[in-house]
Amino acid sequence: MQITDIKVRKLMQEGRLRAVVSVTIGDELAIHDIKVIEGPQRLFVAMPSRREAGGVFRDIAHPISAAARRQLEDAVLAAYRREKLQADALQQIPYGDYWDSHFTPQTPSAAPAAIATAPAAVHG
Repeated sequence: MQITDIKVRKLMQEGRLRAVVSVTIGDELAIHDIKVIEGPQRLFVAMPSRREAGGVFRDIAHPISAAARRQLEDAVLAAYRREKLQADALQQIPYGDYWDSHFTPQTPSAAPAAIATAPAAVHG
């Protein structure tokens, strides 16, 4: 199986669901709604599924062999970890300092400030 693309569609911070992922195989088949879930001891990958009438969930698509499942899970979890690191790094940027130093207009010279603070002329 040749995994040609993995897109982390959504990252979550709360609850056990950590991400929703799409995988492309061989540039020919896309599998959407693969979930990264935080289990009691580790992250794991849950394939897209639907609930049947009896309340049982059945996978819509899934790897057949253990080797294919391991390859898919390893690739999805690696993509999730990369995306999470990037998202965490973006949250570390001191936006206020960066914004202030790069995009805040410089204060005008003292003359306009003096005009703004001068008492208004009284017309009478």
